[in-house]
Amino acid sequence: MDSNPSRSSLAVPEESVREACGETPLPELGLIEQVWETDPIPRERIAERAAEAFGSLPLENVPDGGEIALGVGSRGIANLETIVSGVVDEATDRGYEPFVFPAMGSHGGASAEGQREMLADLGVSESTVGCEIRSSMEVIEVGRTAERDVPVVADANAVGADAIVPINRVKPHTDFDGTVESGLSKMLVIGVGKQRGAKIAHDWAVDWSLRHMIPEITEQLLAELPVVGGVAILEDQRDDTTLLEGVPPEGFLDREEELLETAYDIMPTIPFRELDILVLDRQGKDISGQGMDTNVIGRRPFAIQEPEPDLPDIKRIYTRGLTETTHGNAMGMGSADFVHADLLEEIDMPTTLINALTASTTRGVRLPPAVETDRAGLIAALSTIGIVDPETVRVVRAPDTMHLQRLYASAALVEEARDRDDLRVVEEPSPIAFESGDFASPSPHETVRDATDND
Repeated sequence: MDSNPSRSSLAVPEESVREACGETPLPELGLIEQVWETDPIPRERIAERAAEAFGSLPLENVPDGGEIALGVGSRGIANLETIVSGVVDEATDRGYEPFVFPAMGSHGGASAEGQREMLADLGVSESTVGCEIRSSMEVIEVGRTAERDVPVVADANAVGADAIVPINRVKPHTDFDGTVESGLSKMLVIGVGKQRGAKIAHDWAVDWSLRHMIPEITEQLLAELPVVGGVAILEDQRDDTTLLEGVPPEGFLDREEELLETAYDIMPTIPFRELDILVLDRQGKDISGQGMDTNVIGRRPFAIQEPEPDLPDIKRIYTRGLTETTHGNAMGMGSADFVHADLLEEIDMPTTLINALTASTTRGVRLPPAVETDRAGLIAALSTIGIVDPETVRVVRAPDTMHLQRLYASAALVEEARDRDDLRVVEEPSPIAFESGDFASPSPHETVRDATDND
């Protein structure tokens, strides 16, 4: 971790913020909860369902004892260790030799050891999933696109295997809208392509767009590589595993499009179309590729040739820190209007910049103004949106853009929640409690059991 002590001097003291903003009334906050009906796979059956998904793939052309390369690497996937273990066990029982390779583009500092460590942080190691981990940044060019002559590359270990099976969650992407977004196809194009493939894709996306590039390169990779299919994962609003499905090569693009529509329907969102202030306790690559899910915050200021989402409309975003699992990667912090000094201290700038350079989204790592306390962050945000009435101002505090079941909400939003079937009021509004200027109350999802736990 790069811990430059001078960063603290970049944060503005609360006293200076108060002097600049004058008297800014703060709203009271209550606690509300979104009412979701979900049907997750029971945890004790996830490995079995993963094995069934893998077993449904067309494996008849894989020789006995053949090597099967399992692409793994997306962060924030629930039960990933169990899913991968289920696939490994099934492949082994069928007489194959499975191994896992990191399919994560430039993540982990674009180094083989960094990517191995990232897999371990995700719970995927040789001891936990029961097979070899082969981590290398070496790629092999397997072809070029017909229309634009773009080189198509893939992980050398995967290319040398008898079969390739990416394992990934299908979900809306943060940088673009298309028929396929984040999922099996993107993992093939960018994840399996390692740092070089990811850089090629994002460079060409400046003129071409990822929504057009990913389907075309996916078709080429399917034609050139021994991809026998993929294991697709869907998660519900609570980030529980709700579907595990084996997708054969001929169904990659069409079936992914259908799964993406379902993913949009069940993704967690902020339950209000307009907010004055959104406070996020954390951001990170395990939460979203852009730290904060752009589909949730309604901002995409650094995307390549892509319009911003229409909703929600949020006037100011204040972010308090980074997740531990992001390892200092603050990609996407440029979407915030203000950040806490803690976020500055947690940034690993080399890792962050490598990610931004690979993705050609350097505006995403621009540093917002930093404040020393949460109270200063609220005052700064509220004082820049016009005349503030604490009874009508619309403020939400959320853990992050992935965990949105329980939210702190200002009085106006609590009143709105009373009249909605999809929301319930858990606690009435009360004055915000601070300790040394920072929030004294826990993150919303810590007020009861973790919202990701199954009932």
